[in-house]
Amino acid sequence: MIKYSLVCDAKHGFEGWFRNSEDFESQRERMLVACPVCGSMTVEKGLMAPAVSTSRRKEKLVPSQVAETAAANTASLQAKSAAASPVSPAPQPNALLPTDVQQKEILETLRQVRSKIIENSENVGTDFASEARKIHFGESEERSIYGETTPKDAAELLDEGISVFPLPELPEDKN
Repeated sequence: MIKYSLVCDAKHGFEGWFRNSEDFESQRERMLVACPVCGSMTVEKGLMAPAVSTSRRKEKLVPSQVAETAAANTASLQAKSAAASPVSPAPQPNALLPTDVQQKEILETLRQVRSKIIENSENVGTDFASEARKIHFGESEERSIYGETTPKDAAELLDEGISVFPLPELPEDKN
């Protein structure tokens, strides 16, 4: 996962995690990325600094020094970023991260939502885009479907006014 510094058109700074640059662009184009402050869907990548650390240097530091060094580096990067850009600095990462209990509750809710969708829908496999169009244009009976499609086809469906959304991806789906 890659952590991006993001900025909305109102200059609010925030962070987002994406598998890769293509995932960010795809989600942004499908209006799935929104500013948590104002809700704006006009979002761009902000200034980012890579987090690089060598194992040799960490081995020489005791744990308290590692924490102090990380805090100092974070403060330094934030100060440089704030000085270089009119964008307000992003909130501290821990302020946005859910607790373990909240994460478990969120995952359980996503499992339930996904289960209900699958239970009450027909799997059309790789014919999803084609079947969604047929249903939209009245060529096939109206029903809930799910399946697979490419990001490009999903974007085209949205452009045609056909409502689609991705099923929640769960950690066990990646195993």
